[in-house]
Amino acid sequence: MESLWETLKYAILGLIQGFTEPIPISSSGHLVIAQRLFGLEIEGLSFEVLVNFASLLAVLLIYRQDLIRLTVNGFKYLTKRDENCRGDFMFIIYLIIATIPAGVIGVLFNDFISDRLKGLNVIGITLLITAVSLFLIRNLRGRKGDQQLTLKDAIIIGLAQSVALIPGISRSGATIVAAMALGMKQETALRFSFFLYIPVSLGGMVLEAKHIASDPDLDRLLLPYGAAFLVALVASYFSLKWFMNIMKKGNLLYFSIYCLIAGLAVLLFL
Repeated sequence: MESLWETLKYAILGLIQGFTEPIPISSSGHLVIAQRLFGLEIEGLSFEVLVNFASLLAVLLIYRQDLIRLTVNGFKYLTKRDENCRGDFMFIIYLIIATIPAGVIGVLFNDFISDRLKGLNVIGITLLITAVSLFLIRNLRGRKGDQQLTLKDAIIIGLAQSVALIPGISRSGATIVAAMALGMKQETALRFSFFLYIPVSLGGMVLEAKHIASDPDLDRLLLPYGAAFLVALVASYFSLKWFMNIMKKGNLLYFSIYCLIAGLAVLLFL
């Protein structure tokens, strides 16, 4: 019975991660809050990386046609210098550049973030920062499409993503806020944000794979982790679909209000 309850709690954590990862309310912050409420102590980043990887699979599934187009056109430009494919090739280059800041900071400060920046006070404050950021860009309607991105855009969005390594700062929120502040269309900001999630999630999984595989409690955690992974995958898929619709309508104010309430609740009651 105890094993069943533990599996259920991990599945709920997977649901929370999966639902909150695509939307700008900080999945990492909500995972920490949920662990506190359920009395679970999950050390390190292995569990978070695992459920993040489930969210990545959902992103790959939803954006599969765009990813295939980028890959094919990028290869065409690289091998044949087809000018019709140059825009997609540069989009890939800018994604690579934007990945660098978070990759470097993640490698250098992984342990510090895991050990020192997961306090509830930190999360409460960063949720309030997310709320203010979303409020400031709630009415922006940019004009830049995929073909109008610049090196400057890539660097700024990459720096925004690196800030989101702090729990409570939403990764999707930080990158979308930066992209829209730079004048991007909603759909371009959303696409760039989630394509940027691909190398970050893959990199995190590669770095943590050996820790997951060598975990002395792996046999006991296999079922709970598996349940969390599957639930996170399904939840991420439907959450991202829902958020894409929200972005079309420009209703980011609701997420700003939610982060404000959640941040205050964490600071006052937890």
